[in-house]
Amino acid sequence: MTKSTKSIVVLVSGNGSNLQAIIDACEQGKIPGKITAVFSNKADAYGLQRAKNANIPAVFVDPKPYTSREDYDEQLFSQITEYAPDLIVLAGFMRILSRDFVEHFQGKMLNIHPSLLPKYKGLHTHQRAIDANDQEHGASVHFVTADLDDGPVILQSKVPIFDNQDAEELAERVIVQERQMYPLVVKWFCQDRLTMHNNKAFLDGTELEEQGYAAD
Repeated sequence: MTKSTKSIVVLVSGNGSNLQAIIDACEQGKIPGKITAVFSNKADAYGLQRAKNANIPAVFVDPKPYTSREDYDEQLFSQITEYAPDLIVLAGFMRILSRDFVEHFQGKMLNIHPSLLPKYKGLHTHQRAIDANDQEHGASVHFVTADLDDGPVILQSKVPIFDNQDAEELAERVIVQERQMYPLVVKWFCQDRLTMHNNKAFLDGTELEEQGYAAD
């Protein structure tokens, strides 16, 4: 890596489609960064195979030996820091991280969540949006803070909810947007354009609105 190239560590628990989008963007030179390692809490996470396919270190950290979230996160932290990350990217990492872990990487950790935050934090967001008769749904990229899905929003992308659409169909359309959004935000961070101060997101020195760059 050159001095200006950022070290990116990605955490996944499943398929890793957003991880793949970021891998592709890095390989195409769209992001001035390099994914130096991919970590997972699931041995069979396909995201680990994606990393191996791209010759990126793929690390499984088994949660079973640890009796508490804090103990697990301490082990995860010790292994992640070996890669000196400038940025931690959560790409479908299905564990709630401990406060100490999050606060150590404050302002250097991103997450993508499948809803238009602050709506529908947590799970089953697509069905919840349908059940609420919402007209639109989408995804949000945000900085990670100690509270679940509560960090400042950087970018949102919206899709309409069509009549008689089920949650699976809606999820597929949202994922298409996610694969475009996440590499863009990672690029901004690696270009030193994106920062977090006092629980606010800033792009090019300008504070972003509550719904991020794409706010109406």
